[in-house]
Amino acid sequence: MTLTFLGTGTSSGVPVIGCDCAVCTSGDPRNTRYRASVWLRWDEISVVVDTGPEFRLQALRAGIRTVDALLLTHDHADHIFGLDDVRFFQLRGRREMPLYGDARTVGVIRRAFKYIFDGPLIPGTFRPTLAPHDVEGPFSLFGRTVIPIPICHGQLPILGYRIGGCAYLTDCSRIPEGSEALLQGLDVLVLGALRHRPHPTHFSLPQAVAAAQRLNPRRTYFTHIGHELDHEATERDLPAGFHIAYDGLTLDIE
Repeated sequence: MTLTFLGTGTSSGVPVIGCDCAVCTSGDPRNTRYRASVWLRWDEISVVVDTGPEFRLQALRAGIRTVDALLLTHDHADHIFGLDDVRFFQLRGRREMPLYGDARTVGVIRRAFKYIFDGPLIPGTFRPTLAPHDVEGPFSLFGRTVIPIPICHGQLPILGYRIGGCAYLTDCSRIPEGSEALLQGLDVLVLGALRHRPHPTHFSLPQAVAAAQRLNPRRTYFTHIGHELDHEATERDLPAGFHIAYDGLTLDIE
């Protein structure tokens, strides 16, 4: 399985509008961060986790030609508001695309994108054809088992996902004990790390490092990064086996 980071930024993206800080004006392309999302591939299967506002640009940049399913972590705008662009992957096949998320997220999708689900299609137009599934436990997806990982985004319960040796936990401020038990023996852990300072709904970088050290994966990559973390300087100070992810980075998962 391969994992490509489509975006590694927080809800504002980086650069931040109107900001002249050293990261937002940096010439290092690794400091340019679209909203957080990843693309997973195995056995010619293509799965996207979260469709943020830049999803169209992310798909063009990464060369995504097909999407077979969507996994959503939660219903915040920076994770779902590019959803309409999946319709362009259905122009040829027109088959329903399965979409997985917790009951709250699926409910928000049905309301925010009401036109997808209500009423007949107007002739000459097209829209996404989605098959939403409420995630309540592990499920099979194209020959792989997907394990939902309950985590906390401040007071909001959301989902991370584990597939084989990889787990993706963005927008995380706490990993419950029961979820830590589901995250043993990982090759790659992708974990949100917003900034150095504490935040009420996200791990700070020191908190994320401590959480990853408890889980002890072979490799850890931090995502959902704000403009306070310069890529090169932050990467240099991390322990061995820890990395700052960047848009376009592709990993092979054991």
